[in-house]
Amino acid sequence: MPESEPATSLPQRAISLFGIAATAVLASGFLGGVTSAINGAVSPQYFVTIMHWHEISDVWRAAIAQGTFEGLCFGVFFSTLFTAGIGIITHTSCTYAFGMRHLRGVLAAAFVCWCLGGVLGTGLAMLSPEFYHATFRGVPDDLAAMLRFAWVGGSIWGIEFGGLLSVVLGLVVVRSSWRRCSQSTSEKC
Repeated sequence: MPESEPATSLPQRAISLFGIAATAVLASGFLGGVTSAINGAVSPQYFVTIMHWHEISDVWRAAIAQGTFEGLCFGVFFSTLFTAGIGIITHTSCTYAFGMRHLRGVLAAAFVCWCLGGVLGTGLAMLSPEFYHATFRGVPDDLAAMLRFAWVGGSIWGIEFGGLLSVVLGLVVVRSSWRRCSQSTSEKC
């Protein structure tokens, strides 16, 4: 019976997973704040209408606070998925740096989804303003205001659904990278 090579075990780095989770939550809050800062500048009317902020004097600042809060809330959920996935895939052996490389990709993909959602929302409003008015509440009658309103609504949906998609695709990339990395003796995982 041929002798097989002894299996090499990687060190357990559970503390790295805690760092990855905390960083993912904070990064999600930051991304929510940044995208809401842009959205609040593009269409304050969206926030006044949808959030009922008729009495808010500084809608832009309130939008940033709301976006940061929602980013943190979504971040807890997405971070739990991402961190659990990376922990399972790597058997809690990945370094913090390995996790951060992949988290950056997930955040970048979520930002792209935010942009795509805004473009799709604007495109839908341009394609059929009547449909857009009938489907969504509080849409302004002015075409330019309606398109800005549509950008904000679409981009918010884009980052929420795109964030989940980004985490799932990010874990597929993590799995592939981990297999390649754990088979290499020169790369630190």
